[in-house]
Amino acid sequence: MLLERAHRGDQRARAQLVDRFLPLARQLARRYQRGGEPLDDLVQVASLGLLKAIDRFDPSRETAFSSFAVPTILGELKRHFRDKGWSVRVPRDLQELAVKLDPVGEELARELGRAATPAEMAKRMGSTVEQVLEAREAASAYRAVSLDRPREDDDEGDGLGASFGIEDTGFANAEDSATIESLMRVLNEREREILRLRFAEDLTQAEIGARVGVSQMHVSRIIRQAINRLRDAAEQ
Repeated sequence: MLLERAHRGDQRARAQLVDRFLPLARQLARRYQRGGEPLDDLVQVASLGLLKAIDRFDPSRETAFSSFAVPTILGELKRHFRDKGWSVRVPRDLQELAVKLDPVGEELARELGRAATPAEMAKRMGSTVEQVLEAREAASAYRAVSLDRPREDDDEGDGLGASFGIEDTGFANAEDSATIESLMRVLNEREREILRLRFAEDLTQAEIGARVGVSQMHVSRIIRQAINRLRDAAEQ
């Protein structure tokens, strides 16, 4: 009767239905609560699912309203986790599987008296062990943590970022060195020595000329020609 009255626009009947089935919505919200997700937010999502169930249920159906409300509320909770809760986007099938991990794990733990293995969880969820392990890995992408957050309870401590390495420029330098070494093969020994004196030892052209026994103008010409040959080799 309340459902029929609510569908005719009776807001008082609708409110009575909400009050009656709100404990069910809270129970389902608690089932899907995970670390970092406020329970109040999940209750709001579940309550929205309850309102949708009230509006969509056909009172003429010969089924209990709760049988229709439960999957409707769960669908709303799953959409919340899938579309709004993830800091890093992962495939939808993994998102949906990750949401099931905690409830299924708790259910199996009660039955077995111990933590369930990935194989046991996969069997219960109708998936493969690889999918369960991948879903566990994907679950770590649900909530991001600032690298500035202190590692310890002390707010004055170093942030999490302090435990990570810094960018190592050595790899780029090693690649550049290997590239230059390969390109230098197009030059003769004299050209390589003049470039070394100019760019490695930072000598002036006059100082280089005095060391190798040629004029400054000749040194300038050799450097210019050598660089052009290196550029041509790099482009090829």
